[in-house]
Amino acid sequence: MVLGHLNHLWRWCGTAFSFLVFGIGGLLLPLFMVPIFYCLPGSAEQRERRGQRVIHCAFRFYIGMMKTLGVLSYEVEGIDKLRDARLILANHPSLIDVIFLIALVPNANCVVKGKLIRNPFTRGPIRCAGYIINEDSDKVIDAAADAFGKGHALIIFPEGTRTTPGEPLKLKRGAANVAIRAGADITPVLISCSPSTLTKQDRWYQVPARKVHMRIQVNDGLPIAPYLESSAPSIAARQLTADLADYFDKELRVYE
Repeated sequence: MVLGHLNHLWRWCGTAFSFLVFGIGGLLLPLFMVPIFYCLPGSAEQRERRGQRVIHCAFRFYIGMMKTLGVLSYEVEGIDKLRDARLILANHPSLIDVIFLIALVPNANCVVKGKLIRNPFTRGPIRCAGYIINEDSDKVIDAAADAFGKGHALIIFPEGTRTTPGEPLKLKRGAANVAIRAGADITPVLISCSPSTLTKQDRWYQVPARKVHMRIQVNDGLPIAPYLESSAPSIAARQLTADLADYFDKELRVYE
């Protein structure tokens, strides 16, 4: 019992330290990145690539730090399938899902909520890496097509927000619209988090009684071509959204 309490206290302290590191990093990284990137020769696109690479390396360090502190453990299956991925769609059980995915994908771009660009801890990294702001659906689709043209891998959580534990996934149509209108094949990623933590209902200080284990599985790609052959884009996006919801519900039941 005493050891259990001590372990929980250690993980609580480790979690608090991890959030502190994330906040400080979000403030300080742009202060160093922006001047250096503008001093180096290269275009705006090259600066974006450098920003993405720096954030990728920072997040790799971050998840390694959390593992070393004993805050969590993790395993990844099928990582090779991310090498040539264009559009990465994943379920979203925890706040830190995006950190793991960006840590696994060196050329990651992602669609982020508009409120994050107004957050002082996330605004700088988002701008440095050229991440796409989800405030206008038409602009998001154009920006996604532009990102694919630059060779970026685009990460989207089709639910649009974190999953509510115990409820079926409710997908929005934005991810399907990007896939259909940009003609991008889908790389599906399944994420599980046990025990549940950092959901929309959780606060950072509500640390679970046992160590969190993250499992990430990259599945075989889903071709988009069948949806482009016979339907108008809006109808195809509606059908693809329904099929993706069925796919994730089925796969997650097996996976978990």
